[in-house]
Amino acid sequence: MNRTKVKLNVGGLTIGLLFLGLISCENNTKSDIAELTYPSSEELLDFVNPLMGTDSDFSLSNGNTYPAIATPWGMNFWTPMTSKMGDGWTYKYDEKTIRGIKQTHQPSPWINDYAAFSLMAVTGELKYKEDERASHFSHKAETVRPDYYSVYLADYDVVAEVTPTERAAHFRFTFPETDEAYILLDGFFKGSMVKIIPEERKIIGYCRNNSGGVPENFHNYFVAEFDKAFELNHTWGDDWSLQKNTSESQGEHVGAIIGFKTRRGEAVHVKVASSFISPEQAQLNLDREIGKRTFKETRSAATEAWEKELGRIQVSTSNIDHLRTFYSCLYRVLLFPRKFYEFDSSNQVVHYSPYNGEVLPGYMFTDNGFWDTFRAVFPFFNMMYPELNSNIMEGLANTYKESGWLPEWASPGHRDCMIGSNSAPIIADAHLSGVSGLDEETLLEAIIKNATVPDGRPVNSVGRAGLDYYNELGYVPYDVGIHENAARTLEYAYADFTIAQMAKSLGKTELANEYYQKSLNYKKLFDPTTKLMRGKNKDGSFQSPFNPLKWGDAFTEGNSLHYTWSVFHDVQGLIDLMGGSQEFAGMLDGVFNMPPEYDDSYYGFTIHEIREMQIMNMGNYAHGNQPIQHMIYLYNYAKEPWKTQKKVREVLTKLYTPAPDGYCGDEDNGQTSAWYVFSALGFYPVAPATNQYVLGSPLFEEAKLHLQNGETFTIKANGNGKHNPFIQSAALNGKTFDSTWISTETVQNGGSLFFEMGPEPNKNWGTSDEAAPYSFSNSLNQ
Repeated sequence: MNRTKVKLNVGGLTIGLLFLGLISCENNTKSDIAELTYPSSEELLDFVNPLMGTDSDFSLSNGNTYPAIATPWGMNFWTPMTSKMGDGWTYKYDEKTIRGIKQTHQPSPWINDYAAFSLMAVTGELKYKEDERASHFSHKAETVRPDYYSVYLADYDVVAEVTPTERAAHFRFTFPETDEAYILLDGFFKGSMVKIIPEERKIIGYCRNNSGGVPENFHNYFVAEFDKAFELNHTWGDDWSLQKNTSESQGEHVGAIIGFKTRRGEAVHVKVASSFISPEQAQLNLDREIGKRTFKETRSAATEAWEKELGRIQVSTSNIDHLRTFYSCLYRVLLFPRKFYEFDSSNQVVHYSPYNGEVLPGYMFTDNGFWDTFRAVFPFFNMMYPELNSNIMEGLANTYKESGWLPEWASPGHRDCMIGSNSAPIIADAHLSGVSGLDEETLLEAIIKNATVPDGRPVNSVGRAGLDYYNELGYVPYDVGIHENAARTLEYAYADFTIAQMAKSLGKTELANEYYQKSLNYKKLFDPTTKLMRGKNKDGSFQSPFNPLKWGDAFTEGNSLHYTWSVFHDVQGLIDLMGGSQEFAGMLDGVFNMPPEYDDSYYGFTIHEIREMQIMNMGNYAHGNQPIQHMIYLYNYAKEPWKTQKKVREVLTKLYTPAPDGYCGDEDNGQTSAWYVFSALGFYPVAPATNQYVLGSPLFEEAKLHLQNGETFTIKANGNGKHNPFIQSAALNGKTFDSTWISTETVQNGGSLFFEMGPEPNKNWGTSDEAAPYSFSNSLNQ
């Protein structure tokens, strides 16, 4: 390699940038394709590893996931617990004991859980306290699939299994020969009740644990039915006080114990369901979703549910790990937001409102942070699951009606987490993508309220913090006590663009023009001396001293080198501000080629996102967090698409593996996975609400998208392989194709996109002015 050192002077700080230029490259003209793997639709679950990302802790995230045993978007998930009740890292891959298998609704360790309770089997001396009852286990005696979980509880010689439905689960505990076999139901802390009904072989009760975002009357009602008679029943009360031969307990933290004798190999089945509405609804959920089904039948239904959704995308490759990573990521995309609705006795959709505590008709979804998921998860739903997204949009309209505001981070109700006004791009993109059944007027009213009403917000993350300043000055000032002000300004400007797009499509021209103008507010933070975004004081002066490596402060979980690119809707406008395409591409190069230096003084310690950037050997590129994940695709706008192709392929094959340490940062409700799924297909939605996907480098030899409208869109990459990331030429539906983007409509219409791949970049492909993706500034010049 030839090495060229340059220096970038950024506001008085000189940063050395190392640019690496290839002077030679392996001339691999032979295809790397070996025998291709064409998985059948009946075996896709075999490629999914729910343990991907579970090797994580507070200091370093390799995903911050847990194995979610669930159906797609299910109301309840189930997961084994290696950690204590209340620990957000409920399953740590390197821990050695299991305390139980719990119902969970946790979307992130940082948000934590709600409505959790667990089941556990023990034998011999009765142990029910969570530390004492924990059993040693081995991953070698553990089977983990989305539709099924099994583990050998070595201390008790018991095999515990569970398979899920949307609102219920079927357990099977296989015991040794013993006179002392027990199953425990732990109602958890923060308020619980249990009642054992021996004559019905049933335990009913409720749990009330939560981490915020719930009304005063919040309960999760559960019912557990057993197929074996109880020979004893105990409960425990607060402070783990054992209450022998009792059948009911209520308090801060209570639980139930049932016991019996078992033969070796005897399987005891437990059918469990819950409801946020009532005990009667919990029983209805159980009867409907499991009823008299056997364990095998329940599992078969869960398997079928997953195969149906995973099978909508079929890929072929010679690399088995790429298949495993792809379908493991796709599994994560299909978990959140969860269905927070139930079907009443008349089979009508109803939900308990986590906003006002009432039981109301209609859909509700929850457990989602829009700061993460507006980028790729919801565009993926619009592409592959528009019917689902129609229901989610109804849920957003219901949230607005029930709380007066749209959610930005819901779990289950409003949570004060993250920044932005990202409900707007989610709603606008659904509308512009043609998702049917939307209440456009209510949803538009709701996103306009976010942009115009400063008061009455239930938490700081809802609406827009600093709105008065933003609407008066065009930015949120650095020196008025509002943290992450520059990041807020950039995200509000993009949200304003998406409002304008939706208003325009609805024929509201005056409203659209107003918000198009506001969408240019990003320019107010651009510092021409550093060519970076920078916090600005109320008096119009830039914040000083300025360190572009400083995380936090004016930015959110990132620094200026990460957030400068958050002009999703007007990359050409940013190119113009920087002085042209060559300068812009050089700034992009600099992020990758500089050392992974950082300033963590705002936090007072090195947060995990910083550490994840530092250790990846990709300079200051921080793929483990969302603000920069689209940045690689911006070379397309600067007429250097081959750099996008190379770096996309590098991230796909270096930063993701189907292993417990398989992510390079928080997975975040499907977003980091959705980046992989889109990018592996060969394109990515850089700017939702523009109806475009920006091209990268397809990972697979072939991918077929089976769309809900009945059409199929096929992506083929001839000559693809490890050393062939570069697009030599392309054809769309048989015609020569030279653009670095395709429209969402093109995909929905079905057809084929063909790439010829090679080991060297074709610097003549995709470099014309017309080849560049959408930018708002270009539309102004037309």
